[in-house]
Amino acid sequence: MNFRQQKTSQILVNFVFSLIVYLITIGAIIALTITNLTPTLADEYNKQILVGVDFSGRDLTDDSFTKSILRKSDFSNSNLSGVSLFGAHLEGANLVGANLSYSTLDNAIFNKANLTNAILEGAFAFHTQFRGAIIDGADFTDAFLRADTQKELCKIAKGRNPITGNYTKDTLFCD
Repeated sequence: MNFRQQKTSQILVNFVFSLIVYLITIGAIIALTITNLTPTLADEYNKQILVGVDFSGRDLTDDSFTKSILRKSDFSNSNLSGVSLFGAHLEGANLVGANLSYSTLDNAIFNKANLTNAILEGAFAFHTQFRGAIIDGADFTDAFLRADTQKELCKIAKGRNPITGNYTKDTLFCD
């Protein structure tokens, strides 16, 4: 082979290699788009007025509702794990069967909310209000509550959570 043939051969090999890399990259991008494997980022609903909105049955993991007004909204059977509800107003909200595990509930207002069979495991709810809330079957395992809030919740605590099997009174350390 002469020099010119070697050079042409080298250019052809480089071109074919580049074409293969290009086709593999395009194929991977198409595959990710079709299968929707692109990462999903948490949604933010911060400081919004969402009165009466239906979020029931949705996966809202790690979303943020900080300082939102959510009165009478429906979060029944929703996954709210890791959600920020810091300072949110949830008066009269439906949270039946909701998973609020490891969520931030500090300064939130759950007055007259229905938390029947909700899971609040590991939730941070130190300055949270629950006046008139229904907590039948709610699981407060390792939830961070003020002592006076815990005492008030113990007065109305009853039932057993159907998912975790824990009794509400036991998870609140009621006497």
